[in-house]
Amino acid sequence: MRIAVSSDMDEPVARFLVAALRERGHEVRPHGALRPGGDPQWAVCSEAAAREVADGTADQAVVCCWTGTGASIAANKVPGVRAALCTDAYTADGARRWNDANVLALSLRLTSQPLLTEILDAWFAGEPSADAEDRQNVDRVRLLDHGKTRM
Repeated sequence: MRIAVSSDMDEPVARFLVAALRERGHEVRPHGALRPGGDPQWAVCSEAAAREVADGTADQAVVCCWTGTGASIAANKVPGVRAALCTDAYTADGARRWNDANVLALSLRLTSQPLLTEILDAWFAGEPSADAEDRQNVDRVRLLDHGKTRM
């Protein structure tokens, strides 16, 4: 899987994230502080990673900043992106299952290496729900990407 990864800081957990994704066999596409010469501003690098998902050049993305909030906000401004700020494995599983999230947002401050491993395990094991109500909610979010509010 091609995964765009962005971080506004070159922190140990961000480097661990890149290594962990590669160990899982994913092609990592780095942005921000993880890419030599990349713009490390959280809004810039998070948007760049999210755009890869929206454009189809990446299958998913992981965006990181100190709290994870700014990265998730910036990523969610890109139409077609459903970024979820996940601080535990249960939230990551739910984000994939109920929200069909395609971008994982992480806090560099709160996420330890063992917790990151748990979050990634849950994220990659999770699959979008086939439940009609869950699909209807995701479809409504897609409409919001186009400025519509009614199906």
